[in-house]
Amino acid sequence: MRHRQRARAEDRIRNLKDTGLTNLPFHRFDQNQIWLQITLLAADLLVWTQVLAFTSGPARRWEPKRLRLRILAVAGRIISTGRRHYLRLPRGWPWSDLIETGWTALRTA
Repeated sequence: MRHRQRARAEDRIRNLKDTGLTNLPFHRFDQNQIWLQITLLAADLLVWTQVLAFTSGPARRWEPKRLRLRILAVAGRIISTGRRHYLRLPRGWPWSDLIETGWTALRTA
């Protein structure tokens, strides 16, 4: 049990480093403390997005680098007509179906 918990902690540390915690960019302690809080918030948002939007499939277990490359790096547009909101994605993007599934899951959650 101890080894499994240590592995989970190491995974979380690696994921935090991928979301901006590799280096503290400022010289003052209070500025770095704010940077740490922003980094933790970004990591929490990524985890909650994976939990709520991608309930099954491989995207639920992707690392932040892969999630950033496939989901967050696409140039999409939110279109509002009347009371409906649509997400318009590029036609050739290979993961557009996955993004649309996640968008629908987040809108209905």
